[in-house]
Amino acid sequence: MKKCWLISLLIFAMATANGCGGGSSSSPETVPTIPSSVSEPTVTLVSDAGETSFDESALTDALAALSLGELSDSERDGLLLMREEEKLAGDVYRYLYDRHQLQIFSNIASSEDTHATAVKQLLDRYSLADPAEGNAVGIFTDTDLQMLYDSLTARGTPSLLDGLYVGVLIEELDIFDLSRLRAELDNNPDIALVYESLQKGSRNHLRAFYRQLLDNGGSYTPEYLSQNAFDDIINSELERGPG
Repeated sequence: MKKCWLISLLIFAMATANGCGGGSSSSPETVPTIPSSVSEPTVTLVSDAGETSFDESALTDALAALSLGELSDSERDGLLLMREEEKLAGDVYRYLYDRHQLQIFSNIASSEDTHATAVKQLLDRYSLADPAEGNAVGIFTDTDLQMLYDSLTARGTPSLLDGLYVGVLIEELDIFDLSRLRAELDNNPDIALVYESLQKGSRNHLRAFYRQLLDNGGSYTPEYLSQNAFDDIINSELERGPG
């Protein structure tokens, strides 16, 4: 999936959102159902509140047991994109914690740091240069992602509800984006393992942010998932299993 597609969708959503319960006239899409091609070990740690972090040692061992495939251009671009997108999520949440002082932002920011590190393990396996190397919080090599960070932090600044809305939006987009990237993979079980685990984390984080949004009097209309797909996530239990 091209990064410009994701970013234009996100900026369109923020521009058309009508308050914290806003939606747009665009038609939400259904996340493709991607059957798992790997027997997944458990490489994540899940708290009772839903924060989902990678166990770096377990992931290292799991990746070592999997074959190293060839990368297509789209697979390579997807890895580079996800490395900075995961950093972006953590950086936005860290900013929102500083702004609103709600602990969920800090907790999930820490989880997102492990997500970015998990993608970095894949970059190292495939000898890809790290686009996030040396970049401080809020700084991105990709100029489109820099614009995205600036837009998200501005959207989440006015109120706590705006910040929580941004949290749900980021996780919804991550789920959709990772589904498309997963669908592009061709015999790369190591990347599939990380992407599927990242999706599990995003579903758990979406549940956590959505619960906080409701508790604070907000509402949310999905922008990119179908309503049924979104409802299936928020109405299902926290995921602690493989991945």
